[in-house]
Amino acid sequence: GKENVDSRHNRGRGGETTRFHTVNVAQPVRFSRKCPTGWHHYEGTASCYRVYLNGENYWDAVQTCQRVNGSLATFTADQELRFILAQEWDLEEKTFVRKDQRRFWVGYQYVITNRNHSLEGHWEVAYKGSSEVFLPPDPIFGTAMSENENVLCAQLQCFHFPTLRHHGLHSWYAENCYEKSSFLCKRSQTCVDIKDNIVDEGYYFTPKGDDPCLSCTCHNGEPEMCVAALCERPQGCQQYRKDPKECCKFTCLDP
Repeated sequence: GKENVDSRHNRGRGGETTRFHTVNVAQPVRFSRKCPTGWHHYEGTASCYRVYLNGENYWDAVQTCQRVNGSLATFTADQELRFILAQEWDLEEKTFVRKDQRRFWVGYQYVITNRNHSLEGHWEVAYKGSSEVFLPPDPIFGTAMSENENVLCAQLQCFHFPTLRHHGLHSWYAENCYEKSSFLCKRSQTCVDIKDNIVDEGYYFTPKGDDPCLSCTCHNGEPEMCVAALCERPQGCQQYRKDPKECCKFTCLDP
């Protein structure tokens, strides 16, 4: 794409000239290819989902999802979970459970608080920065548990048969995190800019983060070829605050 640089001169207080160099910012556009090949798209969360069949323990599954710009799936509402349960995931012969049942690592952990006659505890979202509000019900405890483990990891069990799948039948398991299992990754459908706009493939945009002066190109749902702009401090102002979402925009805090 062609970079469009707009230079404007405004006359400031006291007669000094203020120069603005504005790097073009991506506008919200329709994204024609919702998800990468092999991923399932859900409009309700503008997210993509994929089951990985290679059996990995929970921690390895976390890293695999991160490498594809995602995380182990968590759910914001029942509707999202019902979408997951209704999918016919591409599952070949290499599975780690019975052929009519599928169990996947997902992004929750069960923290044990009491080990009396019955295990007591509570579910937590595995990543504190996550905004998800849906937490699973009481789990079924796995068979490969260790008495020393105080944190178990979540497996979602769904069913392969169409009638069971479309009725949304499922179970939640709290399992030893080092057991090997298939797993479900979730990622954004594409690039999202600092103002929550969807960005099309190949467009310039400012990704979410701490630097509103970063300009990147959207490639396969990820920011690449990023360039940062540097801003001079505002003239004639001793104390000021940077705008967190606008490049080179300041608010003067002087009396």
